Amino acid sequence: MRQLPQKILSEGLIATLDRTDRLILAHLQHNARLSNKELAAKVGLSPSSCLARVRRLEQGGVLRGYHADVALGAFGVTLQAMVAVRLEKHVRAAITAFERHLATLPEVLAWHHVAGANDYLVHVAVHDAAHLREFVLTAFAGRTEVAHLETNLIFSHRRSVAFGAVEPRRAERQTDA
Repeated sequence: MRQLPQKILSEGLIATLDRTDRLILAHLQHNARLSNKELAAKVGLSPSSCLARVRRLEQGGVLRGYHADVALGAFGVTLQAMVAVRLEKHVRAAITAFERHLATLPEVLAWHHVAGANDYLVHVAVHDAAHLREFVLTAFAGRTEVAHLETNLIFSHRRSVAFGAVEPRRAERQTDA
């Protein structure tokens, strides 16, 4: 059995990720503030080789950015919810209009276009229950493309940072005998 390299499709280019690339990504997901020198030491590369790999990952669209994890409480946000949205019609114009609308709402942390009973799961952060009620009524209930809403409160939330360490799938190479 031969392990094939993991493939990434990025802006029409296919780049392969080897074990060192995955290790670099895992370390940066855990701590994006690592200096290049520290990162190089952790993955066993020279600083120049490490920097070249990081730049290749950035240019290939694999490493898309560096982010700060900010405590929402610093903004007075005490309540998070997931709003499930079902659209009236599944036409491109409605989907585009709805996503453009979501992008304008500061309460929206993220949205997921999904398959199943609902079309979108929208993660929102608000000050309190009254703010949530007003937000849902104003931002969603009056929109013509929205057919159904269901709001679920989030009691706790934790984001995993270990995805970069996932090993690629193993595939058996078939040969004619």
